[in-house]
Amino acid sequence: MKRYSFNLVSIIVVIIFLIIPSVKSHAIPAFARKYQISCQVCHSPAIPRLKAFGDEFAGNGFRLKEYESPRYFIETGDEKLALLRELPIAVRFDGFASYNFSNGKTTDFGFPFGLKLMSGGELSDKLSYYFYFYMNERGEVAGVEDAFLMYHDLFNTGINIYAGQFQACDPLFKRELRYTLEDYKIYTVTPGNSIVSLKYERGFLIEKDILPGTGLVAAMVNGNGTGEASSGFLFDKDKYKNFMLKINQSIGEVVSIGLFGYTGKEVLSSTTGLFTNKIQFFGPDISLDFGEKVIIGFQYLRRVDSDVFIESTDTMYDDIITHGGFGEIIFSPRGDMSKWYLTGLVNLIDSELDYLDYTSATLHAGYLLRRNLRLVGEYTWQFSDDQHGRINAGFITAF
Repeated sequence: MKRYSFNLVSIIVVIIFLIIPSVKSHAIPAFARKYQISCQVCHSPAIPRLKAFGDEFAGNGFRLKEYESPRYFIETGDEKLALLRELPIAVRFDGFASYNFSNGKTTDFGFPFGLKLMSGGELSDKLSYYFYFYMNERGEVAGVEDAFLMYHDLFNTGINIYAGQFQACDPLFKRELRYTLEDYKIYTVTPGNSIVSLKYERGFLIEKDILPGTGLVAAMVNGNGTGEASSGFLFDKDKYKNFMLKINQSIGEVVSIGLFGYTGKEVLSSTTGLFTNKIQFFGPDISLDFGEKVIIGFQYLRRVDSDVFIESTDTMYDDIITHGGFGEIIFSPRGDMSKWYLTGLVNLIDSELDYLDYTSATLHAGYLLRRNLRLVGEYTWQFSDDQHGRINAGFITAF
């Protein structure tokens, strides 16, 4: 009886959070402090999603054109020294209560669910940096995730070059900027003992607008995530490098379509010895933005792995095809002036390895108490495996 009452109260609390429309914060308020502007200038309908101006700001190395921030650098008399007057630091802190209709109908309190330190800005008229350190991510110290140096407009060619750690899916839909706790699952899938995904990688990325409305992004990465270095101070686990290319075309002010390709190799092990897996990704994406009030995005990817090994069955598989994607819609009634928004997300993955199959539907709501503080509520129904629902409700803030 006591257990029943506790679960009932927990469900009521979560439902109350869900009834209240909610909001998320995932920007770096240090930029707002630097330029003395509102987060609304770059984000809509709420942080962390970037609108067009925010994308341009990031592409310019986190600087506003034709505008100098007041007293940003210390005057040392040395024109070769760019010394920040203050190190820009921001904090993101979020927490959630959850109820899972599977696993014995469990209730959980996740406070904090995540806690990160973020910093970024200009080091010179061309050079910028950005990084964040996850002090607490679901109870663990995750460490450094995004961390890169960026050189803007290399040799006045219009090329931006990044060196460091970033997500391979960044040229597509940025996982870090999504509103939902539910992930973009197709970016995270790894068949068998493969370790290649479209999550965090170390490497180089270049971007350039080659024609009006046409953008090109290319990257070379290690292809094995962001694990620790070996005893020889090497991060790459084999001799191969992986390559990706994305071309994007804007059509008017509403439609943006893209085409993505990725190819690479990795050395893996099986009970009979080492072998090489060749990985290929290919797929289109499309985004529609109706004046920041309705934003729609679709992603489809087809992945082929030449050889993977599953240890639990001691079986080698070849030419494994895994494909799928997601569709997302964001509704904010007053565009970037909205105090609330709704998001719907559908994930679908179909693989020749049945355990990778995944289908889910998510409804997420947000309400802004402040520009940098919002309440959020989310319900996900998972259709694959043991069908069940999950409810999450909480807050996200950045300061």
